[in-house]
Amino acid sequence: MYPNLYYAFKDLFGVNLNGLRFINSFGFFVALSFLAAAYILTQELKRKERTGLLTGQDVKMVVGKPASPGDLLLNFMLGFLLGYKIIGLFISGSATTADPQQFIFSSEGSWPVGIILGALFAGLKWWEKHKQKLPQPEERIIRIWPHDRVGDLVIFAAVFGFMGAKIFHNLENWNDFIQNPVEALLSFSGLTFYGGLICAAIAIWFYTRKHKIDFRHLCDAIAPALILAYAIGRIGCQVAGDGDWGILNSAYVTVPGPSSKVQPADTTQFQNTLRANSNFYLHSFQTSDLSSIPHASVKAPGWLPNWMIAYTYPHNVVNEGVHIPGCQGDQFCEQLPIPVFPTPFYETVTCFFLFLFLWSLRKKLKVPGTLFGVYLIVNGIERFFVEQIRVNTKYSIFGFHPTQAEIIAVLLVIGGAAVYFICKKKYGPAVPVKSN
Repeated sequence: MYPNLYYAFKDLFGVNLNGLRFINSFGFFVALSFLAAAYILTQELKRKERTGLLTGQDVKMVVGKPASPGDLLLNFMLGFLLGYKIIGLFISGSATTADPQQFIFSSEGSWPVGIILGALFAGLKWWEKHKQKLPQPEERIIRIWPHDRVGDLVIFAAVFGFMGAKIFHNLENWNDFIQNPVEALLSFSGLTFYGGLICAAIAIWFYTRKHKIDFRHLCDAIAPALILAYAIGRIGCQVAGDGDWGILNSAYVTVPGPSSKVQPADTTQFQNTLRANSNFYLHSFQTSDLSSIPHASVKAPGWLPNWMIAYTYPHNVVNEGVHIPGCQGDQFCEQLPIPVFPTPFYETVTCFFLFLFLWSLRKKLKVPGTLFGVYLIVNGIERFFVEQIRVNTKYSIFGFHPTQAEIIAVLLVIGGAAVYFICKKKYGPAVPVKSN
């Protein structure tokens, strides 16, 4: 596992770059997922604009003005923070950067680099405005197309999605939140996808109303982008080992030692290993009964690597498990004594094929809103089934014990079917027969 890019570069290239400790592997892949989603969304919006399904908005703008003091101050502050904290993290000693999260929220940093970079950002802003300066600023009408607003849409999705993901995660893990609410809110780990999806969707709906973008066509355009972003984000979960894994695979146990290998086990060996690590498992599953810990026995066929069925998540970013023998001077020295199903890997593969499926339908489903309805259905089905082998908090509702994700997944399937048929009935007759 690579908790952050420092460990990846150290393992793959043999170099020690302390600043890379700041770049968490999960966050790195989340950033890649946003970039991929932005690219796919831009291409789809342009296609819909070419076919006349989406139109631009005329906006009055004043051009030719010099940079205002507010512009210069804002750019100076952005440059200062980047230099003071981010670059400061790279050039600081290893003792300072051992815990990048603590470093970011502390008062430590590089003042000279911050001031120099702040002045550079302010100077670049002044120069940019100076080149566009007119003898007399004038008001012009400029047409802004939906694809020109992808940057804003991504920012809205990122900010409100992160807030929603944190809120839903803490609701799902209320006991942990109560014990340490500040750490739970500020931690870079612990995100629930559906919470982010719901809150981001609400924020984007308000944004589209303000800028007169047809929300139905935007939803269709964003559906393939969302499922691709989810697939890439799950790579980060797998690489970092953020605790978002499956239940125990009782067909294997971890081989003692630093190799992180697994070996086949019978029921007796599994139970012995479970009892030997009872303190960890009882605390992890918040139970007093080892027999209540969920597990399934599945052996990998000969042509499939064991890790695809049973993985120990060595050096995971959440420090779950038992100490790895021989691992010293490292804050990530744990692995699971009994391997689990690597559900993030399963979701990455499944969602990539679902992306190809939705991408193939984007020109065939001509009724606005129907592609998004299909996205909700397949997304809900995928998540419902993977929840059967995932570790999550269960609720008690009328004798049933679903997880939060199972409840939302069922609602997504029902809601997706409703969206599909309502859109088909309401907008189907108005759609021309000609192809795009």
